[in-house]
Amino acid sequence: MREKLLELVLKTIDEFNIAYQQKLPLEKGEETPLYGKDGVVDSLGLVSLIVMIEQAIEDEWEVSLILADERALSQKTSPFLNVSLLVNYINSLMDEEIPVWTDRSL
Repeated sequence: MREKLLELVLKTIDEFNIAYQQKLPLEKGEETPLYGKDGVVDSLGLVSLIVMIEQAIEDEWEVSLILADERALSQKTSPFLNVSLLVNYINSLMDEEIPVWTDRSL
């Protein structure tokens, strides 16, 4: 269900761009840089985007996740560098939260 997550994250980034007048380059798709040396958002923008994504996940699948926690911050490669890494990270959290996540037709 990674594709559904990717769709949700890209839609949320689009909403973020409008709400915060940002210019995250969605045309890059999964390679859209978020944070870090190539990223477009600062730390405050990243927190806002993460909160929006957490809310979108809860609205869509009724699952409450915390994306920015010690686990995320202790990763060798930050899950917040680009969309692909973030989607992969969320997908792994969803696998833990809902064991049949990858088998579900959501």
